[in-house]
Amino acid sequence: MTYKIAFLGAGNVAWHLAPALENAGHQITEVYSRNLDHAKRVTGRLYTATPKDDLDFSESQAQIFILAVKDDAIPEVADAVILPDESILVHTSGSLPLDILNYSSATYTGIFYPLQSFTAGQKMDISEVSFLLESDDQEILKILKKLAKSLSHHIYTVRSKDRKAVHIAAVFASNFTNHMIRIAEELMQRQGLDFEMLKPLIVETISKSLQIGAKKAQTGPAIREDYETLEEHHRFLNYNEQLAEIYRLISQDIIDS
Repeated sequence: MTYKIAFLGAGNVAWHLAPALENAGHQITEVYSRNLDHAKRVTGRLYTATPKDDLDFSESQAQIFILAVKDDAIPEVADAVILPDESILVHTSGSLPLDILNYSSATYTGIFYPLQSFTAGQKMDISEVSFLLESDDQEILKILKKLAKSLSHHIYTVRSKDRKAVHIAAVFASNFTNHMIRIAEELMQRQGLDFEMLKPLIVETISKSLQIGAKKAQTGPAIREDYETLEEHHRFLNYNEQLAEIYRLISQDIIDS
């Protein structure tokens, strides 16, 4: 089963998801952005999609409208968009509930959340992305499952309250992990050292964590309760009180876990 789909938003999610859906056999009819040039950047990667900078979709042939804008813009765009009868409006947010779409003109609503960090221009294998789905209508949920399965085998039905927990867990696993790597980069640069020497360690750590579980994979001075080394590290970081405090808090949490 293939669908006609319109995107409301032309950011990183649309940049990756629209071509992937098209490659899966679906037709992207329109891409909306307040900045028409942004919409054109996405439609330039597609075959027949039309760029739009207005929210009147009343004459659209699309069946599914994917709302892929920043979280704080979702209520405004959802309320303002004019949709055809029998339309399905879904948002792609990990943290906002389904009922945020209650006041839209859509006949049906749902969640189509790709659990991934998207960066425009960076290649990604969509088939390895987890999709978290939700709808109060079982028939619409079936449609969303068919749509997601055309992209990936990692499909999950998750209610809004649980999706928030997944999103928070994802922030720890992805965003915070990436931030820690950024701190490591800066520490190496500050000493005039080559960050390349840490890359094999980072790859092995992530791989081992996924293979045997993060708790079993934990190593380092905190898990050994090597307080002398911990204190030396803390003194080294005294040039930056915030960094030293981050080190102390995380080390203590590892000790307490």
